[in-house]
Amino acid sequence: MAPKTGEMLHLRGNALNAGEPVALPLTQSSMYHLPGVTEGLATYGRVDNPTWEHLEHVLAHLEDAPCLIFPSGMGAISAALFATLKAGSRLLIPSDGYYVTRVLADQFLSGLGVSVTERPTTTFTEGGFDGFDVVFVESPSNPGLDMMDLPAIAASVRAAGGITVADNTTLTPLGQRPLDLGVDVVVASDTKAMGGHSDLLMGHVASRNAQIMEQVEDWRRVSGAIPGPYEAWLLHRGLETLDVRFDRMCTSALVLAERLAEHHAVKHIRYPGLPGDPSHTLAKAQTTRFGFLLSITLETEDKAETFINSCPMLRPATSFGGVHSSAERRARWGDDVDPAFIRLSVGCEPVEELWQSIETSLNVL
Repeated sequence: MAPKTGEMLHLRGNALNAGEPVALPLTQSSMYHLPGVTEGLATYGRVDNPTWEHLEHVLAHLEDAPCLIFPSGMGAISAALFATLKAGSRLLIPSDGYYVTRVLADQFLSGLGVSVTERPTTTFTEGGFDGFDVVFVESPSNPGLDMMDLPAIAASVRAAGGITVADNTTLTPLGQRPLDLGVDVVVASDTKAMGGHSDLLMGHVASRNAQIMEQVEDWRRVSGAIPGPYEAWLLHRGLETLDVRFDRMCTSALVLAERLAEHHAVKHIRYPGLPGDPSHTLAKAQTTRFGFLLSITLETEDKAETFINSCPMLRPATSFGGVHSSAERRARWGDDVDPAFIRLSVGCEPVEELWQSIETSLNVL
């Protein structure tokens, strides 16, 4: 079910008493006044915060599931995995997804007795899922933009006795709804499009499985992996414009992808919204938008660097999903891609102005 973003904007307002502020107050406190019995009261800043709680209420509305926030996307991924794995567990992850998830699995989880297996996104189902306790999926993959059949994988994993965890950072709940597709747990980096202004780090975990969410909350409380109240306040403010930003970004990305596909300087392009893209069929079936990320491969690494660093409407930066369009060569971080491969995140600039800037920079290569 698609989230009702108009209703989301008024979740707080419709519960206000006369004279209370419409804007969400920032509660910046580690201590609470606790005379006598403490049951049912906020107790300590590592456990309770009213700003967090309202943000989680809004995120739960978007995900249509209970939600908990974390100080980064990796904080959310770590919480989901530590809550569902133990020594002797078997974990399956994509070999071509976000590389820090692989680092977490290889350097830390494996050292705690978790058996880690990696498979490429395009052949992820080969070998089946028997014996895996947790199957971590990412669709579209970052940065390759390959997709998985989430309903089929979720059903197969459940039949084999495992659970699925999906990283939905690239599409947000407005572009894809893994929980509705049968996935057990969703994680996301809200640092990206959810916040949208490149000024905060945040992540969240959502699930309709109460036992898993209880474990995730316990992990947050005892590990201290908590967000700051100010960052929570910033994310709440960002969410109020998510619908309009995401619509603009996805619409512009399709326009740019169609034009980039015809440009002589572009050797290869990936965007799920293009009919000829390998991910197009799956994207049409399980997403509501094709997203704001695309990739282009130019002729050489030097030309890719020149393009990124000379285009006045592209910020040369890692991360994505902000109001400013940005680009980077992912090979510099060790991703298994062509040295001239560029991940391009489309922002909120007027599309014709943005295209003119991109086209002019490509034309002089």
